Parts: sequence; C-alpha cells; structure tokens
Amino acid sequence: MEYAKTCPRPISLERRLAATYLAAGLVIAGLAGCAAGPDFQRPTAPDVTRYTATPVADRTASAPTQFGEAQRLVEGPPIETQWWQSLGSSALDGLIDEAFHVSPTLASISANLRQAQELLAAQAGSTKYPQADVALGSQRQQMSPSSQGLSGDARLFSLYNASVGVHYNLDLAGGNRRALEALAARADYRRFELNAARLTLAGNLATAAITRARIAAQLEATTAIFRMQDEQLRIAHERVRIGQASPDEALSLQAQAEQTRAELPALRKQLQQTEHLLAVLTGRAPSKGDIPAFTLADFTLPVELPLVVPSELVRRRPDIQASEALLHAANADYGVAVAKLYPQINLSANLGSQALTAGALFGGGSAVWGLVAQLTQPLFNPGLPAEKRAALAGFDAAAANYQSVVLESLRNVADTLRAVESDAQTLTALAAADMAAQASLQSVERQYRLGAASYLQLLIAQQQVQSIRINMVAAQAQRLVDSVALYQALGGGVS
Repeated sequence: MEYAKTCPRPISLERRLAATYLAAGLVIAGLAGCAAGPDFQRPTAPDVTRYTATPVADRTASAPTQFGEAQRLVEGPPIETQWWQSLGSSALDGLIDEAFHVSPTLASISANLRQAQELLAAQAGSTKYPQADVALGSQRQQMSPSSQGLSGDARLFSLYNASVGVHYNLDLAGGNRRALEALAARADYRRFELNAARLTLAGNLATAAITRARIAAQLEATTAIFRMQDEQLRIAHERVRIGQASPDEALSLQAQAEQTRAELPALRKQLQQTEHLLAVLTGRAPSKGDIPAFTLADFTLPVELPLVVPSELVRRRPDIQASEALLHAANADYGVAVAKLYPQINLSANLGSQALTAGALFGGGSAVWGLVAQLTQPLFNPGLPAEKRAALAGFDAAAANYQSVVLESLRNVADTLRAVESDAQTLTALAAADMAAQASLQSVERQYRLGAASYLQLLIAQQQVQSIRINMVAAQAQRLVDSVALYQALGGGVS
C-alpha cells in the first residue's frame, strides 16, 4: 500500500495513443501549411536607365511639310488604351474595333484562355476539397456450406448495397497547391498572350492602313511620271521624224518610259495585297473586303509620343508578362516534382447499407462503414529524382527565355526610338529637296510662259518633282509607322 501511494500511476495505453495522435496531427497541420519547392520571386527589373548607348533627343527634327511636325518624347503620362486614336483616322478606329470582335485569331486565343481557367477550376475542385461519391449496386451470389466445412445445400441469394464515400488527399508536402499555382500561372500566360495578340492586331491594322495610303500616293506619282515620259517620247519621235534628233535619243527615252511602266503593275499588286491583308485582319474574306480607301490625308502625326523607363517596360509589355508567367509555372512545376519525394497521406471514409432485398436497403439493411488512412513514402523510385532534375532544367530554360524576351524588348524600343529620330531627319532633308524642286519647276514654268524654256524642259522639271514626291510619301508614311511601332514596343495602353 505504501508503494502505491508513493509511485506515480502508469499512463494508460489509450492516453499514450491519444498523445501520439495529437502530436502527429500537430506535425501534419504544420507541414500542411508549407509547400515543397521555393516560392516564386518576380525577376528583378533590368539595371539600365535608358535604351540606347547615347541619349535620344527628346524632340525630333521638323520640316515644313505634311507630317513634318516635331515629335516630343514625354515620360510619365499613362499611354491611352486606344492609342491608335492618336492617328486621327475614324475609319481606322472602326476597323480595329471590328477586328477585336470578329478576329478568329483573338477568338482562338480567348478560347485558350477560357480553357486554362476551367482547367484551373477543375483542378482546384478536385484537390482543395474532399470528394464525395454515391454508389448503388447489386450482386447475385451462391454460397456453398461445404466451403466452410458445413453440410447442407448451396444457397443462392442477392445482395444489395448503397454507400456514400468521401476521399481527401491531405497534401502534406503541398504538391497539390504547387500544381494549382502552375495552372494559375498558365492561365495568366494565356491572358497576357491575348493582350499581346490585341496589341499586335491593332498595330498590324494601323501599319497596313498607312501602307495602303503610301502605295496609293506612290502609284499616283508614278503614273504621272509615266504620262510625262510618254509625252516626252512622243516629242522625241516627232523630232526624229523632222530630223532634229537621232533615233538613239528616242530609244533612250523609250527605255525610261517602259521601265516606269513596269513599276505600275508592281505597285498595283502591293496595293491589292495590302487591301487583302486589311480584309483578313478584320475577319473578312479578301473577295468580300469592303476596305476604306485610306489616303495619307486621313491621318495625323502624333506630336507627343510616350516613353517609359526600362524598369516599367518589363511590367507592362504583354510578351514579357507572358514569359514571366511561364517562369512562374516552371517554378511551381519544380515544387510539384519535389513534393513527390515526400510522404503522401490519403484519407477515405464510407458509410453504407447492405440488404438481401432492395426494399430493405434503406430500412432494415445492415449498416456498413469504414475509415482508411494511408501514408505512402517513396523508398526506391529512380524516376522521381530524375523528374525533379527535369523540372529544374525546365525552370532554367524558362529563366533564360525570360531574359531573352527582355533583351529583345529593350532592343525593339531602342531601334524604334532611333527610327523616330532618324526618319524625322530624313523627311527634313527630303522636304528641302522638294522645296528646291518646286522652286525649279516654278522657274521653268515662268520661262516657258515667256518662251525662254521649251516644253521638253517643263516636262523634265515636272518629272523631277514627282520623283521626289515618291520618296517624300515614303518618308511621311514612315513617320506614321514609326509612331505605331513605338506604341507597340512600349506595350500599348494597359487596360
């Protein structure tokens, strides 16, 4: 009795089991809050403050001609979502709005986005919450007493059962959460891909409309040159007939005229191909494309162009954002591969009823239930470490691809900024040449009216003006195209 008073009472088996279960539950709860693999960290912005080795002028050259206004690069104000409206063409605005609604390319990418979002929802529904199933069944059995060492005839009976089962993966290592993270990142990728497609579609439509206007103006000028050369050739033939010129002079002029004539079909082909492109971009067949006849007079040159610093560019360009989303997905895929190396716990429970008749199934049947907890830990599976290494290699590839996309984006902006600067200077020089040619033509016209210059000299002066006009039109259109390209390079307006 004294011993019983002085010695502590032994801990019962039930209390030991309860303590063990409690400790295991705390460990599981603590592990369940973690996820295998490193958490994703957004790549740092590039450590550069400008796009080009030497500074770009914040104001371009100007010229006294159409689209010769000086353009200023303005840093700070947000880029308009519908940036193409700065070109001042209502017809272009209508085409782009129509294309956004009917483009099969956008429809395809939108469907891919919906698919990615639904796959995410499906995976979340099957892993974040327990799964419950209802089962109904019947079977016909024959039991022989002799199989159990008993005597008697075989018995034939039916067995009906109904049950509800619940299953849940405890996601101890966070593999399911990493898988959901990867699917969410891929849904983000599809969303950024859609933004990039919209930006590209708007840029392609604007560029094609400007190209159509340029080709139409160049076709008009080339046709005028051909008419003048044909008239000049007619005069040469008349001079040969009366003996004032040699046949070689007429042959030389004929060669020039035929060379100009050969340029006309090529320009018409380019014009028609551009109209076909505009039709297809707006979701129409080329044969049914009611495309506006764009001319350069339909457009205005934006006098202020946006500019963002490189650190902001990587946060707004959709192709960079899409590449970052793929990097995020690769990081999560690595976490999934790591989680497979850790224990997996699956819980399941079922509750049902069994009866010999269907009528007694829900009233007088026998209750059947079961609880199952299963812990699995890979011991020898050489494929799992290889899968982890493959996922890590995929992450490295995604990281390298991200760096490549960023560098290409910086180069794209740098090239466009230089184009804005140099093409303005080109137009300035051509405007000076045009002014000189116009002044020369006016002088020849005065002399012609006074009889001091021949009709042939007048034709030559007119051809010179039209030749310079062809180059002027190209330079004017290029300034519009450069503006479109800069909007695209900066990622457009963020919606």
